Amino acid sequence: MKKSLVLAMAMALGVTASAYAANPFSDVPAGHWAYDSVNKLAAAGIVDGYGNGTFGGDRLMTRYEMAQIVAKAMAKGANVDRLAAEFADELDSLGVRVAALEKKSDNVKITGEIRYHYQDNDGDVNNYGTKLRSRIWVTGQVNDDWKYTGMIQNEQDFKTSAGDEDTTFQRAYVNGKLGGLAVQAGRYNNKLADGNVYDNRFDGVQLSYGKDVKLTAGYGKASNRDGVTVAGLKTNNAEDTYYAELGGKIGNLGLVAGYYSFDNVKEVKGIDDKIWALSADYAFNKDFKLGAMYLNGDKDQYKGDDDGYVVTASYKGAKAAQVGSWGLVAKYYDQGASTYIDHTMNGLADDSLFTANGGFKGYSVFANYTLAKNIVAQVEWYDLDTKEGSKDAQTLWSQVVFTF
Repeated sequence: MKKSLVLAMAMALGVTASAYAANPFSDVPAGHWAYDSVNKLAAAGIVDGYGNGTFGGDRLMTRYEMAQIVAKAMAKGANVDRLAAEFADELDSLGVRVAALEKKSDNVKITGEIRYHYQDNDGDVNNYGTKLRSRIWVTGQVNDDWKYTGMIQNEQDFKTSAGDEDTTFQRAYVNGKLGGLAVQAGRYNNKLADGNVYDNRFDGVQLSYGKDVKLTAGYGKASNRDGVTVAGLKTNNAEDTYYAELGGKIGNLGLVAGYYSFDNVKEVKGIDDKIWALSADYAFNKDFKLGAMYLNGDKDQYKGDDDGYVVTASYKGAKAAQVGSWGLVAKYYDQGASTYIDHTMNGLADDSLFTANGGFKGYSVFANYTLAKNIVAQVEWYDLDTKEGSKDAQTLWSQVVFTF
């Protein structure tokens, strides 16, 4: 055993210079630098040497031997957090739980994601785009109940000859508990009505209560995804925004009801929208799920229907950690312009072609596949028509996402 490890372990147990019992090891004489420390560790049952009565201090230990020593020290109440985190795998195989210690020793964690995507639009909107997006996530444990999350994003536009890029601080929020309430506050991503109403960053606060039947409510300001500039000013998708969702499960059936209120929608001041949504989904087995959603809005300034619906069928799904895993999703949409603010799709539902012509109807299909661990490819196809008139647009979206 290395000198530093013996001293560190002994100090963790509060070793003093005095001997506690007769030395049990023939190869550790009274004048040895480690005599008192080894003596204490042996007396405490932390180390027991070898069957021949020797300590074997000059012999290299295996990681499992070291893990056994750490486990015994932990059982005695020694503060060995860093050693526990280092030997977490070996301790786990010995049945020693070290999750709390790992959390304490690794208080701040950094993860990331790199996504390359190509988009090709055809029909009444004819263009293409290709971008590289990098995201760095930082999470920090404030205490047992509260955690901080931040995210920096860089986007490089390869379509332009100048190679335009932009770096922004996209997320900064805390999660925690206040009594029986789960709290989220700051700038977080907010996906309302499964993204069929809104899916974008959101500056606000959200409270949730319940488990089997869960009530979620929030208030804040909706943000514009692309930072659209009007008259030299960046605009928001909405100002004061309120929302509430109530959901639960009955066997394999999931039910959700939601209400969403947006004031001063998009860049046009004075337009408000109130949207109701009811959804149900049924899991036939662990792989196949079918869902339907009804929506109703009252943004009267937009022509066309004030209601809509979405039907979704999904089968399996690619998992970043499982090479060769894959999934398929198909959706049919029929949504009036008053039923959504910032749609989750990578098609053109948010384009003025559709918002000015009563909304959209059509379908999307997409497939994903895990090429290698933490590398997932996805291809999506959208075919949408305007609710009013005869305009249409088709979109091919493809991406490869690397996570680390």
